[in-house]
Amino acid sequence: MSSKVAGLGALIALLLITVYSAAFTVGEAEQAFIIQFGQLKDEAITTPGLHWKWPFVQELRRLDRRLLTWEGDVEQIPTLGREFILMDATVHYRIANPRLFLESVRDERGARSRIDDILNAVVRDKVSGAKLEEIIRSSDWQVHAHAMEDGIVTERDAAMDLAPRRGRQELEREILEAAQAHVPSYGIELQDVHIKRVNYIDSVRQQVESRIIAERQSIAERFRSEGRGRSEEILGEMQKELQAIRSEAARRAEEIRGAADAQVTQIYGRAYSQDAEFYGFLKTLEAYRQTVGANTSLMFSADSDFYRHLASVRGK
Repeated sequence: MSSKVAGLGALIALLLITVYSAAFTVGEAEQAFIIQFGQLKDEAITTPGLHWKWPFVQELRRLDRRLLTWEGDVEQIPTLGREFILMDATVHYRIANPRLFLESVRDERGARSRIDDILNAVVRDKVSGAKLEEIIRSSDWQVHAHAMEDGIVTERDAAMDLAPRRGRQELEREILEAAQAHVPSYGIELQDVHIKRVNYIDSVRQQVESRIIAERQSIAERFRSEGRGRSEEILGEMQKELQAIRSEAARRAEEIRGAADAQVTQIYGRAYSQDAEFYGFLKTLEAYRQTVGANTSLMFSADSDFYRHLASVRGK
């Protein structure tokens, strides 16, 4: 009895193993091939759901139907102007011919190896024939006037082609077209190429940083010079306005002083016309006050008007 149970259990286990080996599912993002004795059998299975194969005789090879990504290594590449830069790119591709893909590269690791060889060579060839500004700028790049005025862009930067013959997008398109010519034999279709990063090597970066610092210092000095010039201009205008104010004040003072002198003269005239002798006497006293001091010695003739009042006082 126990042997029958054991035999039944072994049969059920063998059946389960057989079913497990024969049944498989294909997801919506997958495509599968059945391989029998090392050879591809039939076409790719692309219909999602449950499928069957001969157990133990046939094996399954799955491939992704979605876009796949290739990440390139950082490469040191010289540009057309002999600037050495560090650059890496990324590519999106898909398996267009799964049978050819399996026959040529077998799996995604093999595909990445082929893409490494192709893209590295194409990127190096295209980048070494491009100017630095074509790699980092778009074809419609241009300098705005306010950027020059504010010092955001230097004259040297602006001297580089404002509208490069080909920009970064055009360079990426050329790399894609050149690489696409080599990958169909592997059952691969490239969708796009993007330059992820562009940077100088360490030795060149230090030189570039020094140049940038020097340019920014030059811009700062230009702003300082313009500020000093504007300051001198403002001070000159202020001195001019101050001189005009002083001149106007002096002219006004002279007018007021002239009017006062004229009024004094009129008063003196009216006083003289009322009593000429008394007026002469007051003027003589003013003259005495201005000329005679504590230790003053005067010499007069006996008939001078200046002595006449002194003599009259002495006689009294």
